[in-house]
Amino acid sequence: MLSASLLLLLILWLIPIPLAWAPDPIGNNAQLFAEGTRVTVQLTVVSGLIGVVLGVMAALGKVSRFAPLRWIAGFYIWVMRGTPLLVQVLFVYFALPEVHPLLRMNEFTAACVALALNVGAYNAEAIRSGLLAVPKGQIEAARSLGLNRWYTFIDVTFPQAFKISLPPLVNNIVALLKDSSLAFTIGVVELTNAGSQVKSTSFQAVPVFIATAVIYLVLTTVMTQISDAVERRFDIEGKLG
Repeated sequence: MLSASLLLLLILWLIPIPLAWAPDPIGNNAQLFAEGTRVTVQLTVVSGLIGVVLGVMAALGKVSRFAPLRWIAGFYIWVMRGTPLLVQVLFVYFALPEVHPLLRMNEFTAACVALALNVGAYNAEAIRSGLLAVPKGQIEAARSLGLNRWYTFIDVTFPQAFKISLPPLVNNIVALLKDSSLAFTIGVVELTNAGSQVKSTSFQAVPVFIATAVIYLVLTTVMTQISDAVERRFDIEGKLG
């Protein structure tokens, strides 16, 4: 996990060098592609972390005994999963300021909010399924040992639910990396936007979008390695076997 994370940081730091070796129009725009790549990773990391927190909160609301919490969590998940991410990005950036001026955000922040809200809804269903998959016998055993509801959840239920939910959570984060390209629509200069700018000035679509796709492929490959390492880290049964 550490080596894959270091590799990602190394790629972000050194990516201008191999891009500069590429023929034009990639080589003479290497810095723009590098900056776009870094913004893409920043969007993914920030919105991904917030999305995990939102997912946990929504999942707990969905399984809560308190009916209003279930309704709020269900409504949030229903809306975010039932509407296109593009509409959500545009709504956060253009529509929210019309609701109240204090809701006006810059392009990067608006993109992070929209992406986090979207991935949080998908994370919520993954975590909820993990919570429901924990055998009730283990909860009853924890209660019989004198643990209250809070310690039963923290020490018994949630660790197992998180491990069960980890594969779909990982898939959501990798998909988020690609979905971050929609931030292009509100002016965030991420990787897709950088490629579009180079295409507009060079009129060479084929090399530009091949380079863009290759960079995305490298990023998703490294992030998949990180996610696989996280899964192995939590695979307690595999280690015992």
